[in-house]
Amino acid sequence: MCKITLSQRPIPFHRTKHYLHHCMKKLFLTLAALAVAPAAFAQVEIGLKVSPSISYLRTSSPSSTSFQSESSKFSFGGGVFLDYFFGENYAFNTGLFLTGKGGSFSYLENTGTTPSVPPTPSPSSTTRVTQKLAMQYLEIPLTLKLFTNEVAPATRVYFQVGGSVGFPVSTRVNGDKFYTDPYNGNSQTDAFAHVFPVDAGLIGGLGLEYQLGKSTKVLTGLSYHHGLVNLDHYFERTRGFSDVTIKNSVFALDLGLKF
Repeated sequence: MCKITLSQRPIPFHRTKHYLHHCMKKLFLTLAALAVAPAAFAQVEIGLKVSPSISYLRTSSPSSTSFQSESSKFSFGGGVFLDYFFGENYAFNTGLFLTGKGGSFSYLENTGTTPSVPPTPSPSSTTRVTQKLAMQYLEIPLTLKLFTNEVAPATRVYFQVGGSVGFPVSTRVNGDKFYTDPYNGNSQTDAFAHVFPVDAGLIGGLGLEYQLGKSTKVLTGLSYHHGLVNLDHYFERTRGFSDVTIKNSVFALDLGLKF
């Protein structure tokens, strides 16, 4: 340790310079050690994951169109992931996944008009229309994983929080690539045009990780994916509906292998 003592006798300049150089050298070595310390824990683990999931669509709209969620959709996704450990129990998680999302929803469609110029929908002539939306996204998660110490031999619990961004690569409306709207003059649109080209959401999950061998681990967990982006790209733009919101939600079973 470098100590400075007060003295009534003047300290020669060359001794002061040598002493300061010695202190600066010690300070530099200390800072270097602190900077390198996190790297001592740095470890990258790569794995594969499959995720059977149940997805549904959250909807909201004015009472005039009354959008509501109807049924969920079973999907199967998977991909490659990476855990970058910057501490013994902390890791940054990312990867690339093909993820299925969607579900069924319904809304009120006007089927008649009242005499006026221009014609206006008649509130007494409405029918409830159900539509099924199925999508596949190429998704990139950006999350933090927090691991406990061993809760059983070679077994740790993990908690996962963060978000994701995804891009639709396939879309079906009622099972077809093209949608013919009988309530809009039988106009036909590409199903891909019904969905906003970017999705983003929050991720929360937990699970167990078991050490099989020196570098092999298996994991199983549950996660929830809460979409934040309004994916509707059809009803407001093409049909002129107002304040329609449709968002993704997914519950997934995560099964993975690290190596």
